[in-house]
Amino acid sequence: MSTSESDSVRQRSSQEDTNDNHPLPPSKEEGRGSIGSIKSSSDHLHSNKDELQMNRRVGLFSGVALVVGTMIGSGIFVSPGNLLGNAGSPGLCLVLWAVCGLYSLLGAISYCEIGTLIPKSGGEYIYFLEAFGHTHKFFGPILAFIFAWTVVFLLKPSSLAILSLSFAKYLSSPILTAINFCPDTYLSYVINRLFAALCIGIITFINCYSVTAATRVQNIFTVAKLTAIAIIIGGGLYYLGLGYTENLEIGFEGSATSFGQIATAFYGGLWAYDGWNNLNFITEELQNPYRNLPLAIIIALPLTTVCYVLINVSYLTVLTQQEIISSNAVAVDWGIEVLGAASFLIPLGVVMSVFGTANGSMFTAGRISHVAGREGHAPDFLSYIHIEKKTPVAPILLNSLLGILMIIPGDIATLIDFFGFTSSIFYCAAMVALIVMRFTKKNEHRPIKVPIIIPVIVMVVSAYLVIGPIAAAPQVQYFYALLFILAGLIFYVPFVYYKTQVPGMKSFTIVCQKALQIAPTTVH
Repeated sequence: MSTSESDSVRQRSSQEDTNDNHPLPPSKEEGRGSIGSIKSSSDHLHSNKDELQMNRRVGLFSGVALVVGTMIGSGIFVSPGNLLGNAGSPGLCLVLWAVCGLYSLLGAISYCEIGTLIPKSGGEYIYFLEAFGHTHKFFGPILAFIFAWTVVFLLKPSSLAILSLSFAKYLSSPILTAINFCPDTYLSYVINRLFAALCIGIITFINCYSVTAATRVQNIFTVAKLTAIAIIIGGGLYYLGLGYTENLEIGFEGSATSFGQIATAFYGGLWAYDGWNNLNFITEELQNPYRNLPLAIIIALPLTTVCYVLINVSYLTVLTQQEIISSNAVAVDWGIEVLGAASFLIPLGVVMSVFGTANGSMFTAGRISHVAGREGHAPDFLSYIHIEKKTPVAPILLNSLLGILMIIPGDIATLIDFFGFTSSIFYCAAMVALIVMRFTKKNEHRPIKVPIIIPVIVMVVSAYLVIGPIAAAPQVQYFYALLFILAGLIFYVPFVYYKTQVPGMKSFTIVCQKALQIAPTTVH
């Protein structure tokens, strides 16, 4: 990236606070290097009064659907036994599900303050940049860059890969059973990868085609997964009414007593709530963010918590504690016991749930690298959007490409588990950023201001979740995870701090613009 291009991008971004509702004219350099070579693009921009920006198309319902849809994936249907096994008793298990929901709600409320104080897309990335970016020329922007590096190149594409493989597993299995075909191990591997790649391809097309289409898909599949959950909860309550309470009557008998074991169970529960911060990645596309951001959080988090607690109650009315712990697909086993011939509805619900979660993950992932490119922490073309669809095509394609590469290995889920604590690092740092900005931006208008004790609690718990697993069971994989994070500095020093231009990047950017019909945004 050239120095002038980076400065231009950063200048546009810094003017957002004072020109949020007014279009900025494109620079001369942008006209030459970006849209001057695409006549149709230039005509389009001039006909739209030189405005090219991502519009606010996400309303309250879509915001709730995005948060709920990305939190509720396959885990609650497939492997809730992990938390139960570590908790040791049904009573403690249900308490931990509720406590995890409360912790996530406290974190989300804290994010509401930062998100309305800094109404920009990018989530933690932009918050770190605003809080620490000006403190030191070299060290200030590092945390924001490391966040973007880790999320864009590891967490988001690996999440997409795992979700698409789950989709493939639950879609292909009933189809192969229906046609009475039993493939060998290698053929099964190939079929699952093909279905996973198909899933990623469909989601990529939807998100590149239209923001409206992506949000509608999210809304539909969120309603579908809530319907599947309602079926399980309804069936469980019915059996509860018939007196099937023996598993619940165990209560807290046999509960884990060691702090480390309880912390491990808590850590597993938090994974099921991961995604509560996704709305902060798309703040600039959210209609009336000062109202809809906190309102969507207040609706989505309690709704998800209630669903998680009640669905576990439902499992315990039908299945024993050991059956839940040892099952590879708890919801499917529950469906066989309760629904009989209609048990096929559960795998179908899992497929729809996973597809919706993958769609939401793709939707938010594209915004992180888009904002990073806009701020000069990634190649400029990642900050460009489609001239007609107004979608960040290049970041979406990057995420899908990395996701497809990650479905090739036999099993990446085990490795990714060791990177899970990185999310807690960034949650902790975000709370530090909030507290810091209470002093550095104390005169700024805050539509929402939470009691300081809330971010302090989230910060302390997050810090423990980083240190706890490593201290309890130190493994070399944690070192590899930290090594990957710090490897981002290899790119930060030459390309961000010293602004070294990659040979051929300007030509590559122009090729991308022509091929993808993308151009720089004029208003952020």
